[in-house]
Amino acid sequence: MSKEHYKFFQNQQCEFFPCHKTKNIEEFNCLFCYCPLYMLKDNCGGNFIKNNGIKDCTNCLFPHSKGSYERIMLKMKDVIEEGSKF
Repeated sequence: MSKEHYKFFQNQQCEFFPCHKTKNIEEFNCLFCYCPLYMLKDNCGGNFIKNNGIKDCTNCLFPHSKGSYERIMLKMKDVIEEGSKF
């Protein structure tokens, strides 16, 4: 049996939990509380909108849903490349 508990974390004691509306609170993943893909702007893969030119992730569950760990890890190469530009 494979144990991969490091891919999921939930903090129900957090005063903001859940920070996004969700239908399935049991699967809400807090591991990526601050999305590491935000800096990828329009290429993050999430469900965001632009409000006056500012990225609004209010309705995005990409980093908080089941399977988010694998999807985010696949995009971390892009984050590293973007970060190396500074």
